[in-house]
Amino acid sequence: MRIRSDSFERGKPIPAEFALGAPQGFGGNRNPHLTWDGAPEGTRSFVLLCIDADAPTRPEMAGQDGVEIPADQPRADFVHWVVADIPPDVTEIAAGSSSDGLTRGGKASPPGPAGARQGRNDYTGWFAGDAELAGTYRGYDGPYPPPNDLRVHRYFFRVFALDVARLELPDDFGAAEVFAALHGHVLAEASVHGTYSLNPRTGA
Repeated sequence: MRIRSDSFERGKPIPAEFALGAPQGFGGNRNPHLTWDGAPEGTRSFVLLCIDADAPTRPEMAGQDGVEIPADQPRADFVHWVVADIPPDVTEIAAGSSSDGLTRGGKASPPGPAGARQGRNDYTGWFAGDAELAGTYRGYDGPYPPPNDLRVHRYFFRVFALDVARLELPDDFGAAEVFAALHGHVLAEASVHGTYSLNPRTGA
């Protein structure tokens, strides 16, 4: 099973068009194009995730003047997109079809493949204390690494082929609930990653 994107090259920088954060404020926040093939026989649905594997573990340092987040600081995952129950005949998502611009407070019903369900991303918690941006963020919201972070962030788009048509999920779900529900149902997995940084010192 393979996955690729026409929006960025494997392992190379993701354009600001597909990021929530840009050097001069907000980026385009469009979802990138993705397509996959080679799913095994018996595939009844797909799950799609986008995860930043390089989120700082000391969020209070993010964006602080005169402070740099060292590249060797321990890191954690930050979830940007969770899509479950993608029908087996859907193997491509067009750029900008699920997100096109910032929705302050989050998208209540994000567009996407018919029949699929989109869960919470981690901006729900990140913006929780921001009076202007707080809300439940569902669907895709793109990269916005701290501009004072010395590590280039990697964004992994992972697709799972499952042997069930619908996962057992609550109405309000995130990546943790999806990972628990897909256990024992994965027939195959593929991933592709791009990079992003807002710190000119990283050279990215």
